Amino acid sequence: LTGVLDDCLCDIESIDDFNTFKIFPKIQKLQERDYFRYYKVNLKRPCPFWADDGHCSIKDCHVEPCPESKIPVGIKAGSSNKYSKAANNSKELEDCEQANKLGAVNSTLSNQSKEAFIDWARYDDSQDHFCELDDERSPDAQYVDLLLNPERYTGYKGPSAWRVWNSIYEENCFKPRSVYRPLNPLAPSRGGSCLLGSVCYFSWTGLCLEKRVFYKLISGLHASINLHLCANYLLEETWGKPRWGPNVKEFTRRFDPAETKGEGPRRLKNLYFLYLIELRALSKVAPYFERAVVDLYTGNGHEDAESKALLLDIFRDTKSFHMHFDEKSMFAGDKKGAKSLKEEFRLHFKNISRIMDCVGCDKCRLWGKLQTQGLGTALKILFSEKEIQSLPENSPSKGFQLTRQEIVALVNAFGR
Repeated sequence: LTGVLDDCLCDIESIDDFNTFKIFPKIQKLQERDYFRYYKVNLKRPCPFWADDGHCSIKDCHVEPCPESKIPVGIKAGSSNKYSKAANNSKELEDCEQANKLGAVNSTLSNQSKEAFIDWARYDDSQDHFCELDDERSPDAQYVDLLLNPERYTGYKGPSAWRVWNSIYEENCFKPRSVYRPLNPLAPSRGGSCLLGSVCYFSWTGLCLEKRVFYKLISGLHASINLHLCANYLLEETWGKPRWGPNVKEFTRRFDPAETKGEGPRRLKNLYFLYLIELRALSKVAPYFERAVVDLYTGNGHEDAESKALLLDIFRDTKSFHMHFDEKSMFAGDKKGAKSLKEEFRLHFKNISRIMDCVGCDKCRLWGKLQTQGLGTALKILFSEKEIQSLPENSPSKGFQLTRQEIVALVNAFGR
């Protein structure tokens, strides 16, 4: 990809250089910090729109002995020494293989981590939150270690996965009048009109800037997820250790112009657009974190200080980028219309986050929910510029607050 992106004055080469040499190495380090590596999520919520129609079922743990970090917490609680070196007999390896699936989320946590989460919750409770996650306090919500649960291909595909994305695009997105969509795996091929299963073509006719932006963000999120699945793909599943790596054929199928009716490059450009939006949000939210009253609290004072210093360093880099997306061009019409359109944005994002509970693979659901919340947090920031600018220096503000969940989601979504 080369050249200028639509709806902004930024070229792809500048983004590549800026990200490669300034942002990416620091974001990687930040994501490894305790504050940002643990994310609380409810993976047991039923799909509110249709009956569960698929689940990823490829086994991940084969004959290899299970390292402690891979043992599901329910098994580990039964006997802490069950998977010691001396206890690794074939029966226990079979139990481990039965319990682990490729789509299953590793929810193993150390006792120190559990104690830290109690402190985090106590610290968050003392803040005046702007909003609260629907399921954060649910008995089914659990902390997961994002470093132990990387986003990658899980074998989850076909009608179930297609249905999730189709519902997002067709029912909950400001979609262009027509846009090429992958064929419905359940429907026979049809031609001549934009029906499910047919080939549709792209047109911006009738879409204002705000709705174009919304569509590009969802398309960019979709492209990001697909890229990670292609880059970390299960290339070989043998009786030994599974082999993961880039799958060029899969990448070509999803993004090559010839394979996608010319739509692939546009999808990749939308990923760059998503990057710009979240980069802009980070630069705009910097004053919130620059205040002494805001800590990245884990209970480890030294690490907390280092984490905040690294985050502030990233903020300085984001401000140095000279080709930001200008969100002031959005919602610039009459106040009543702008307020209504913002509410549409909010409701669309709320519904898209609910659709993520219909994903049949836990790892896919985890990363889908996290990245959706991260993008929603970015939009919340861009819509709250005045509230952020008027924050008091030495006390929490009722005008604008971010929960730890939103902060973790924002950083990790941008990291993706």
